[in-house]
Amino acid sequence: MADMPKIRRENIRWQILLTLNNARPIGAYERIVLSVIRAEYPDATQEEVRRNLDYLHERKLAKVEHLPDGRWFCHLSRYGVDAVEYTADMEPGIARPEKYFDA
Repeated sequence: MADMPKIRRENIRWQILLTLNNARPIGAYERIVLSVIRAEYPDATQEEVRRNLDYLHERKLAKVEHLPDGRWFCHLSRYGVDAVEYTADMEPGIARPEKYFDA
């Protein structure tokens, strides 16, 4: 039986990394990230996105700034860029697809 919450969590983390990669070099507010995640998971919440952003921050794949007005601003770290560009190995916890192309 598939562990659907785990699959969702790991896929959301990958989608966040891809979103922040597309937002380079500026970065993005969490609200923009949430809107992208909701394209795949319409029931996604701000809390869910924040929890996964915090996870990526702890793994040093993303940098997250907590702004005084309560918003979060985030961007990829150097390790996050390497993960998205397939130049670094990915540890478990993120649903990065296998590389199937040469680039």
